[in-house]
Amino acid sequence: MSAASNDQCPVCRTADVISGKWTLLVIRDLAGDCRRFCELERSLEGISPRTLSLRLRTLEEEGIVERQTFPEVPPRVTYALTKKGKALVPLIEDMRVYGNRWLVADSPVEAEPAPA
Repeated sequence: MSAASNDQCPVCRTADVISGKWTLLVIRDLAGDCRRFCELERSLEGISPRTLSLRLRTLEEEGIVERQTFPEVPPRVTYALTKKGKALVPLIEDMRVYGNRWLVADSPVEAEPAPA
């Protein structure tokens, strides 16, 4: 595949959107319901506030996350997945199934068939 065709490849384009460290975990955590920044920060142990802010902003620009600000004092902001973002949830679920089947340390690896 040439570099020009990679720009048109849906797999490459999707990977570009979701490949950043923490990005899939942010989407995973928003899959259930809308969350506040501090809730996301607590659930994503080890993420810095700056990184979380950057990931949320990028996902918002891609139309995957929507940010809602409430006119209160102090201001309250929530983040939720858009329809486009919710369409990524089955991909994350497939990754969970794959990880449980193939990557969990205690799970036996299925034997590969012997070459003919």
